Amino acid sequence: MNMILFMITLSLTLSITLTALNFWLAQMNPDSEKLSPYECGFDPLGSARLPFSIRFFLVAILFLLFDLEIALLLPLPWATQLEHPTTTLIWASTIISLLTLGLVYEWTQGGLEWAE
Repeated sequence: MNMILFMITLSLTLSITLTALNFWLAQMNPDSEKLSPYECGFDPLGSARLPFSIRFFLVAILFLLFDLEIALLLPLPWATQLEHPTTTLIWASTIISLLTLGLVYEWTQGGLEWAE
């Protein structure tokens, strides 16, 4: 019981100390950019019908596509302990090969170049 009380007291003290230090040491220099609703320099009072580059969407889709390999390959270390790890490694190699071919195709088609 003493150990639990000590840990709670220690974590509470550390949290309060770090929060107080943050308020004490933080630099508050508000300017017009930081006080605006969008800190990126975007003018919130302009037209909402400005043209938007399709490149942003293409990059996002490519990121999601190639990020799937992490989700698909995450169980691989545990799958190598199965009875037939060769089958698992063949499937993993197939997935990596398909993603690599997709990356090479996008690269050769110019899908990864931002400026034309």
